[in-house]
Amino acid sequence: MKKKYVVITLLLLVVIAVGLWLFLFNRNTGTEKEGVFSTYASTSAACNCEENWFPHEQTPPPAEGDGSPFDSKSTTNCIFHQWSWQKFLWLTKPLPSGNPLFLDSLTVVSPEMERVNPQLGLKLVLSSYNQAGPEGVLVSNPKVNSGKSVGDTVFYSIHINNTFMDKAVLAASYINSGKTPYSNLETFPVGSLELKVSWINIDAIAKEKRADYFTTKAAVKNKNGKYVIKTMALLGIHVVGVVKNHPEFIWATFEHKDMAPVYDWKNNNATSTTEKLLYEKGKTSGLQAITWDTVTKKPFLQNKAFVLYEYGVPKVLGTDKFMETSQSEPANFDNIDTINKCVTGKLKDVFRNYFYNGSIWLDTDGLSPEEQAKTIVTNKISSVLPGALARGSSNLANITMETYTQTFKDSIHEINAGNLVNCFTCHQSKNFDKKRGDGRSPLYLSHVFESYLVITKPKLLSKTNVKTNRIEETKTLKLKQFDEFVRDNK
Repeated sequence: MKKKYVVITLLLLVVIAVGLWLFLFNRNTGTEKEGVFSTYASTSAACNCEENWFPHEQTPPPAEGDGSPFDSKSTTNCIFHQWSWQKFLWLTKPLPSGNPLFLDSLTVVSPEMERVNPQLGLKLVLSSYNQAGPEGVLVSNPKVNSGKSVGDTVFYSIHINNTFMDKAVLAASYINSGKTPYSNLETFPVGSLELKVSWINIDAIAKEKRADYFTTKAAVKNKNGKYVIKTMALLGIHVVGVVKNHPEFIWATFEHKDMAPVYDWKNNNATSTTEKLLYEKGKTSGLQAITWDTVTKKPFLQNKAFVLYEYGVPKVLGTDKFMETSQSEPANFDNIDTINKCVTGKLKDVFRNYFYNGSIWLDTDGLSPEEQAKTIVTNKISSVLPGALARGSSNLANITMETYTQTFKDSIHEINAGNLVNCFTCHQSKNFDKKRGDGRSPLYLSHVFESYLVITKPKLLSKTNVKTNRIEETKTLKLKQFDEFVRDNK
């Protein structure tokens, strides 16, 4: 009998110990949402790529709607990374024409969503070179090619699919006619897709490395306003798409490898022993190289652009420790790293030289479509403080597109979890056209849609009967809104 009591006591102790361990595990690895601890980024299985993604010529599009991994009240961190990589592979898979799918199948548009007409017989037309925000211009390091004294400018193109365009045109017509209120809970449908792509003249790249880049012919506008045909190398791609239960879009980004060093937060510097496309060899410390001077129209320190955080996952200065944010780390970081290695090991074409630098989305688990839309317009979705809704890479940026907006702080010592910068910092539900009031909608997360809404609103004549230049108006409004975002994150 005594032995029986001993066995029962031991079993009870084991049960209590297991229960305590599970409680502490959930508490330490998750983030708090409505009083419940979530193991959102934690998984016992590695976050790998899928066999049916390969060979690249046969990559299928990822499942996004009913029956997809997102059609669930409970999601995992890994499925967002898997969607991002599979979507990129599908968009870049080679077609019989020799072009990747996105060049042949998507519509090239201006920042105001106007269709870009082919020039010189080429569909890819490049005239935009100003980055978002302070309109910084990224120029390559000329020292990667001996005898070259001037770097080349990085250009940008925007590509959208019909699902995005059809909704944008219809929604804008309804808002501008008054059928839909300026503040609304309209969302882009599942499958909506927007890409932003960065390009540079192949001559900017060292000869021995040119074969590592995807290249194509493009009509590029020169300083005289004329188009000339150039061979352009692809540097980076933002892949922004809507899946079921995520009307805020998944914001994923990809870059060519080894264009610039990653900042070493433990030693407080960026360094390279070789000349890189965006970084002269040597060492630098501080933020001057990634801060745009609006007076001189140049970065405070030229040819020293660096990546502030690897995979957009922030670290604490002077250490190798990750910041405490709304996203469990290092589980999220490790998932990105694991899936990158998986894809690189299986890809055989030129796109094996590009890597996934992370993505960001919101935790909408268990919310209805209406609740998801309300969440976007009523929350500070850019917040990555513990307990906030943002998931994935807390300080997501692409070195070729957000070079000078990786942070809004003046000193690296001032950066903390409360002022980190990511896609949702600028892509918010608040529209920038203040003349029409404080409008909010999930649709306004897209700057392309915001701009299209402005240029298609009823045209009012001024007192001098001169029509407003709507494109210049959108640029001015965007700059004013950006200044607000900077002030909010200072």
